[in-house]
Formats: sequence, structure tokens, C-alpha cells
Amino acid sequence: MSVPPTVLPVARHVSPLEDAQDVGPVLLSSPPVDLDLVIPAYNEEHRISPTIEAIVAEVSTSPYSVRLLVVDNGSIDATADVVGRLSARHHCVHLISCQQQGKGAAVRAGVAHADAPFVGYVDADQSTPPEAVLTGLAILRSGWDVVIGSRRAFGARYVVPQPLVRRLGSKAFNLAATTITGRVSDTQCGMKLFRTEAAKRLFALGSLNGFAFDVEVIARAKRAGLRAMELPVAWVDSEGSSFHPLRDGVRAFGELYAAHKVLRAASD
Repeated sequence: MSVPPTVLPVARHVSPLEDAQDVGPVLLSSPPVDLDLVIPAYNEEHRISPTIEAIVAEVSTSPYSVRLLVVDNGSIDATADVVGRLSARHHCVHLISCQQQGKGAAVRAGVAHADAPFVGYVDADQSTPPEAVLTGLAILRSGWDVVIGSRRAFGARYVVPQPLVRRLGSKAFNLAATTITGRVSDTQCGMKLFRTEAAKRLFALGSLNGFAFDVEVIARAKRAGLRAMELPVAWVDSEGSSFHPLRDGVRAFGELYAAHKVLRAASD
């Protein structure tokens, strides 16, 4: 029996997005697609190819069309070369360069290039299965504004769990993040999907480039009264992550404080 996604309690009110500007012109010229999927990549020469191949294979058997916007975030390995070879084989794969450091900056650059009706992002390590992206797209097409992948919503599961230290740190971060976003079971799952019109305006308002950029985006979406749904996913912890629990954990909580200040200033 399939488990329904979790609906977030989002109050409706007048959207502050009316005053926001789109982040830039669309530069792509490929045929129209249903979804632009952004994949931020920093030194992912070993993991990016299996991820792209898995998504392309899943989409090929679906009724949807998806364009993959791989954003090279200043990699010093062969990430760009690997993606270049993949784009020659799969015309749906596009490479974008973003020299401003940070996952948030990379995702923002990808969203700026999107022109499909819907846009989303996933991690380069294939932690969330490609079929979850297509399920999220179907939810958006049914009228929702935002789909938030979740490792903790009812029905989600860890196929390959994170190490204990990572799991405890993630739970502590999420608990702190909910003081900003309100009730969300998982702010940091790497998969999120949006109506493109809403995403462009949300990311135009956004200012955080690091680990907490998701928190800012979710909080702004809820403040704007967007209809958001959590989608339980089957999570696979992938080897090769550059995340260091101590160094990056401290930085993440610092960025969470920065998100709090940014959002408080926006509401003043």
C-alpha cells in the first residue's frame, strides 16, 4: 500500500513575492521540457555519471521530459569533463559554471537558467531515487507549489543509513531549523521541487549560499503562502561525501543563525 505524502500546514496570505525580481535571463535553447532538474556539483567526477545515467534511464520510461542542469561549482577535478562527455551522449544534459562557492549559489545559478514550468534540485550522489523526482513532478502538476523530499516523513526509510554521528547532527540541525521554518520533518533532504515561477522569485529573495540555504527557501515559501507538501523518500547514504561532521557541522549552525537574522530583517 502506498503511503501518502505529508501535507504541511501552510497558512494562506498575501505573497511578498510580488516585489521580487527574476534572477536573470534564460540562456538555454533546447526544446521545451516539463522539468528542469538542477544538480549542484563540486568535485563529483566519480559520482556524477551514475547519478545522471540513473535519472536519464528513469525519465526515458516516463511520460515526462526532464532537462538536467549540472552546475559545476568551481570543481578542481574532472567534473566538468565528465559532464561534457555525458552531454554529448544525452542531449538533455547541460553544464553550467558557477564560480561563487556554496551549494545555495550553485542551485540559484541553475534556477536562473530554468525555463520549464517546474524546476527542482537533487544532490549529485544519487541519495534520493530518480523515481521520487517523477513522483514530485506529478504532485506539482496536480496543483502544489513546492514538494520537499523527506527522510523522516511517515513512509520514508533509510536504505543505507548515515553514520550515527551524522544522523544525530542532522536531527539536531533540523530541530533548530524548525524554529525558523515551522513544522517540517526534514529541511535538509537534497531533493526539492517547485513551480518555476515561484522558485525564481524565492531564489531572487534568497541570500544564503551555504548549508542553510534550504531553510531560508522553505521559510520564505511558507511566508509567501505557497502550498507545500513533504514527500517521503527512500534515502541511500552515499560514500564520498566531503561533509565533515565537526568542521561543517559548526559552520552549518552558524549559517542557521545567519538565516534567522536574514529572515527577521525581511519581516521588519
